[in-house]
Amino acid sequence: MEYTSVDRIPGIVAGLRHTFTSGITRPEAWRRDQLQRIRTLLIERGPEFEAALHQDLGKSGVEAQLTEIGFLIAEIDHALGRLSRWMRPRRVGVPLAVLPASARIVPEPLGVALVIAPWNYPLMLALSPVIGALAAGNAVVVKPSELAPATAELIARLVPDALDQRAVAVVTGAVPETTALLAERFDHIFYTGNGRVGRIVARAAAEHLTPITLELGGKSPVYVDDSVPIAETARRIVWGKFMNAGQTCVAPDYVLGTPAVLTRLAPALRDAIHELYGSASAANPDYGRIITDAQFARLIGYLGDGEVLAGGEYDATSRWIAPTVLGNVSPESGVMQEEIFGPILPLVGVPDLDAALAFVTARDKPLAAYVFSSTREVRDRWESETSSGALNFGIPVLHLVAHELPFGGVGESGTGAYHGERSFLTFSHEKAVLSKPLSPETLAATIMPPFTRNKAGLARGGMRRLL
Repeated sequence: MEYTSVDRIPGIVAGLRHTFTSGITRPEAWRRDQLQRIRTLLIERGPEFEAALHQDLGKSGVEAQLTEIGFLIAEIDHALGRLSRWMRPRRVGVPLAVLPASARIVPEPLGVALVIAPWNYPLMLALSPVIGALAAGNAVVVKPSELAPATAELIARLVPDALDQRAVAVVTGAVPETTALLAERFDHIFYTGNGRVGRIVARAAAEHLTPITLELGGKSPVYVDDSVPIAETARRIVWGKFMNAGQTCVAPDYVLGTPAVLTRLAPALRDAIHELYGSASAANPDYGRIITDAQFARLIGYLGDGEVLAGGEYDATSRWIAPTVLGNVSPESGVMQEEIFGPILPLVGVPDLDAALAFVTARDKPLAAYVFSSTREVRDRWESETSSGALNFGIPVLHLVAHELPFGGVGESGTGAYHGERSFLTFSHEKAVLSKPLSPETLAATIMPPFTRNKAGLARGGMRRLL
């Protein structure tokens, strides 16, 4: 794949700013047209995107449609059905002291946005923020991940032809090209990835006081107690953990439970893995591969951090790691020090609920937390005593498809949120607009102190006029 020349980047950004300033991106009709064009692209070139995702990550066509292509189409349909309402100014009340007057909130586009995408869902996480940016009326630069080269090349080739090239640009490349982009002034930067690069993005954005959205991930815990059916719980954990070979920012990262619960859960997880992927996941077309040799080597290093209860096999040539469950994992082990981002699931024993809550609250706030308990008190305590980007009861990951729920992190797991209307608002400025009739009487009623107005009868007169 040929990278965008660093020397071209200032001109690309300047051209997009000229387009935005000219007002091309503001009309609702233009915004709808761009969203429809993305939708058509995803449907008509779906097989090509499936092939690219398989080449980069070993994703099956079914998984590509479910988690990337179909996800984007659903998000576009949601936006198209509500865009008029999102764009409409919203009336708000004003204090009695300033009446007669009216006030409203007017959403307006920010300008030129930059979207920096990761490699794990290289299509969905590149275009999902773009959908929000275009719906809000912005021009946008999208930087696909160079670690998913087949998908990045396809985005670079197809997206400019499908959309308005005056307002949408794709910049390909690695660190030098990203660094050059971050040197430019944008009106919003949206980055999905890890905390180390997130800090670099935040520092670059601070030079121009540019608002940012950071989706950074983290170690999302699962808590299981003895009040739930273990077999069904195991199936749901396995589904959420091992899709995309565990390379999902909101995948369950580790499981907390009492030793008695984990003793029952471990064989159920093993059975669920067999049920979902068979006895030979290396030959299963629905099971993915690790993105790079470096990521593969990092993950293999974790296999000695506990007792292998399921899986543990791997093949370096194909970058395949079997869905793996580790037992007797120490909280101080390497696998518990950073987000795993791979198909390895540690089981960590805790004596009780109090210890589980203390374990999670003592660490960085995760992107999500998943609780499997039928007990109301347990659920209430997780909701009131822990902080995470999202909290799911009885199912992992699925909150991503609820368009009305904001998706984002807190603390180390990120800042800002998107999906649905929140995407529109992320790339919009809510402008406050107040209007007051201009006449001597209303002006006097505004600037005179309240006690003076009461003495003069102006306040009562003004109220009568309003009523």
